[in-house]
Amino acid sequence: MGLFGKTNEKPPKDLINEWSLKIRKEMRVIDRQIRDIQREEEKVKRSIKDAAKKGQRDVCMILAKEMIQSKKAINKLYASKAQMNSVLLSMKNQLSVLRVAGALQKSTEVMKAMQSLVKVPEIQATMRELSKEMMKAGIIEEMLEDTFESMEDGEEMEEAAEAEIDRILFEITAGTLGKAPSKVTDALPEPEPERGATAASEEEEEEEDIEEMQSRLAALRS
Repeated sequence: MGLFGKTNEKPPKDLINEWSLKIRKEMRVIDRQIRDIQREEEKVKRSIKDAAKKGQRDVCMILAKEMIQSKKAINKLYASKAQMNSVLLSMKNQLSVLRVAGALQKSTEVMKAMQSLVKVPEIQATMRELSKEMMKAGIIEEMLEDTFESMEDGEEMEEAAEAEIDRILFEITAGTLGKAPSKVTDALPEPEPERGATAASEEEEEEEDIEEMQSRLAALRS
């Protein structure tokens, strides 16, 4: 028995098989997360269309930014899946090395992938556990946590939101107004005349729906 006890009791081949099973399980978690975010995106997209028809440009901008953040979250999840696939391939290579050399070898590729994967909230706990086991087995070295997150460029976000609105407005106006505006600064459709208390009540409900959608998307991305 080695210094770290239980982990070293298992044959390296069994460790690799266990790690591979855990990684595949977490990949399914990522797939579910992507599908959940995409479902929420469709709801937000419909809300942008409704807001655009009513001339609510501010609402369009808020929701468009949510769409952009969601797309970025999905891209990060896909990138995480690719890294997990890379680790799985490395595990297969480790089995080949094990048959020839009789021991596991250090892998800088696995090291880099695991450094990224331990920062993914959806799979963080499992990836931390796997990292510790891999360190004990000698495949990777101790990792230093890098908590630095790049700051969002506000101007870039505004431009991206405008582009997202343009794209969605094109879909709407192509069917209802006959032509799409060249920029979001072009006039949106005039809002329908208010209908007193009923209109005010509907607006309040819309605001609540928007806030609820923002909360759901934020929860899915976190």
